Amino acid sequence: MAVADSVLFLPAKYLFVLATGAQVPRPGAFPVKAIAHAPSAMGLVSRLAYRRARMAGVAIRPILGKSRLTRQQIEDPKSRIAASHQVDFLNRIAAALGDDMLGFELGQAFDLREGGLIYYVFASSATLQEVFERGARYSAVVNESIVQRQIDSRFVGLAISYSGVRRHDDRHQMEFWATALVRIVRHLTATHLRPVRVRLTHQPGKGHARLSRFLGCRIEFGATSDEILFARESREMRVINSDPFLGKLLVDMCEKALASRARAPDSFAARVENMLAPLLPHGQALASTVAARLGLSPRTFARRLAAEGLTFSALLHRVRLQLARRYLIQESLPVSKVAWLLGYQEVGAFSHAFRRWTGKAPSEVARAVGRK
Repeated sequence: MAVADSVLFLPAKYLFVLATGAQVPRPGAFPVKAIAHAPSAMGLVSRLAYRRARMAGVAIRPILGKSRLTRQQIEDPKSRIAASHQVDFLNRIAAALGDDMLGFELGQAFDLREGGLIYYVFASSATLQEVFERGARYSAVVNESIVQRQIDSRFVGLAISYSGVRRHDDRHQMEFWATALVRIVRHLTATHLRPVRVRLTHQPGKGHARLSRFLGCRIEFGATSDEILFARESREMRVINSDPFLGKLLVDMCEKALASRARAPDSFAARVENMLAPLLPHGQALASTVAARLGLSPRTFARRLAAEGLTFSALLHRVRLQLARRYLIQESLPVSKVAWLLGYQEVGAFSHAFRRWTGKAPSEVARAVGRK
């Protein structure tokens, strides 16, 4: 079915609702100055996870409460969800299902048209290059915590970073998006296009080989950045059933959606945290390294952190503690691997630090969650 067959006769006001989850606006009601707010998401992956959990008989109410979500939010497709709550909800649903590959499985199974306006914006593009351009431009329509940057050099595709949400808390949302993006690209070009490079900053879950097989390439886990890249010659591949007239209408809807909301300002500490996590196992989690990557002098870097009541050592300590708990409790990684991922050359040094932070040895925490 051509894209136009599905949405050609939808009034513009309803297309706007698809993009934003807002009530139908009055003509001329778009605010001149949008108010900053916590980053939100359209919530598609949360609703898919909710649906999967209900089918499996999982007790949903306590999980919703712990993730600070309500049943009404989840069941109302127009309701946007706090991006951080979505990440937490996915983690909890995955734990309840015992499914380390939840994001990948959800990304494989859903109808691409459930993506709403953003899917049709992609589908009305002329070429794959335009798909990536629009993906970078309109990522906030789907999720305000996701910042996508178009790559157009030796390879083409998208680089992804997080704003206002800790990247190291997430795996399922990112794997959902990687899976969905490749499915969209294949569907729109009617080819079995394979990425040539996929880099993910998180550690692999159990069953990650299935994701690699689906993508058709090796995945670099624990990378310093998130990227999904294709061969350069694919940039000129034509989108089947592209409709430039419909595309203009949908792009206008996306522009209005962006104008109606402002991306929440990312704290400086949050930016540093998201840079630190992938640097730790490579021994590069140094103040000088992070400052240089941010284009700042060491003095300015320290001053920016101090303005938020932090020092680099305190922030590094916080990131290590958060990651240690995640790796030991949620991901059940061996203590030796956790030590390496946190940048410790010796397990003993990590164990000593962990006991100082928590009063317990890492092995005690591991045993408490049922591991030997």
